[in-house]
Amino acid sequence: MKVADRIDAKLRAGLAPHRLEIKDESHLHAGHAGARPDGESHFRLLVVSSAFEGLSRVARQRAVNDLLREELADRIHALAMKTLTPAEFEKEVG
Repeated sequence: MKVADRIDAKLRAGLAPHRLEIKDESHLHAGHAGARPDGESHFRLLVVSSAFEGLSRVARQRAVNDLLREELADRIHALAMKTLTPAEFEKEVG
């Protein structure tokens, strides 16, 4: 199973996101430390979930990291993320 598919499955199961975007940015890091020749090492996420209500930015990111602990230990070298509640997302996109 591709790393992006594993990320998708775990975040959907753990956070029931209203919106989930997973971008593999590994090609931007080719030749850098931690980059794998086959890619799937650098990701950018947008996670919009009601589960983030009342949580700080750090707590939200910890929740994502906890769900992806196995992938972060093995395959993912870098993970950038934006974690929003549905109301915050609506404010951003207008």
